[in-house]
Amino acid sequence: MSTKPAATPLEKSLPSSHYYSPEIYEREKKSIFCQEWFCAGRDEDLPANGSLLVLDVVGESILVTRTKEGDLKAHYNVCRHRGSRLCGGDAKWHVDLRGGLTSAATIRCPYHQWTYALDGALLSAPFLTESEGFQRQEFSLYPVGLQTWGGFFFLNLSPEQVASGERTLPSQLGLAPEKFKRYPLGELRTAKTISYDVTTNWKIVMENYNECYHCGPVHPELCDLVPDFKRAGGSNLDWERGIPHRPGAYTFTTSGTTLRSPFSGLNEDEKVRHTAELIYPNLLLSLSCDHVAAFLLWPQGPYRTRVECRFLFHPEEMAKASFDPSDAVEFWDLINRQDWTICERVQLGLKSRVHEFGYYAPMEDLTADIRRYVDKRLGPSQP
Repeated sequence: MSTKPAATPLEKSLPSSHYYSPEIYEREKKSIFCQEWFCAGRDEDLPANGSLLVLDVVGESILVTRTKEGDLKAHYNVCRHRGSRLCGGDAKWHVDLRGGLTSAATIRCPYHQWTYALDGALLSAPFLTESEGFQRQEFSLYPVGLQTWGGFFFLNLSPEQVASGERTLPSQLGLAPEKFKRYPLGELRTAKTISYDVTTNWKIVMENYNECYHCGPVHPELCDLVPDFKRAGGSNLDWERGIPHRPGAYTFTTSGTTLRSPFSGLNEDEKVRHTAELIYPNLLLSLSCDHVAAFLLWPQGPYRTRVECRFLFHPEEMAKASFDPSDAVEFWDLINRQDWTICERVQLGLKSRVHEFGYYAPMEDLTADIRRYVDKRLGPSQP
């Protein structure tokens, strides 16, 4: 039995059911993850012409390829003939089928051997000829939109909207390209990746990232490095200029210092301050002067999220014999595990029969963006 809440100036959060309802999650898949630009990896993940990745994007199997010409392309992992999956998924019965990526850098369906180029074009279909009215160009793979920014590639599962200009990647990136124009994002490379399986809804991770009201109680080590994170509940933080570290510190490591050189081209604030950005629906960026922590969220269901944390460094630093990313990786891993612990506690609490919705305190104003973002795409959640 719930009680009527008292009048309050605090803004209401999304209803609690939005964080665990299978019906809401299915609506999010349709209206958000299959419509928006989904950050799915880095350009470096396909290092050579002829490379191929099989990715699961909210239950859809997607092929990402680098063509013989060096272009990145993406398609649904399904044959146009009878719908067989083209690549991956043969381990269950311990057999090897004649399909998938071939030595000739083509994609062959294991069912009837229809063969496709890495750009999706149908190359051959056994025993079918154009003299019989069969037109190969009508049977290319189902396309997926793919665009890049800052070394990341983004997928759009509804490319017809991309073609119509309804939802462009620049509009989704907002001010981020201008804000980070002095950081060499496109040049950076992944030195370490940690994948976390977090038992929580993807929106809880996004909300947690977008406020520092929790930093004082949850992240004592972080607040020792960045005292402003705990002052006045993390209010009045100047994210446009960046957040200063404690005296003598200038990067996100346990000591606050590092042997790595700062990225060239940064201004004086960027050399000593920390900045970050949340790019809906699934990319979180935290930028220091010498490295970037990039978080890619992969929703696995209404209350499960795989968080892929990539630690990006400049290749010139990585080429040095003394290169060791552990000072940043170990510090971030501690902060991450603290975040996942509190996020999972929120997920558990939201299932209580008495908790219908929460509230945003004034210093959590940016957190309310997730409610506005979801409401815009799913319809108003509050009467």
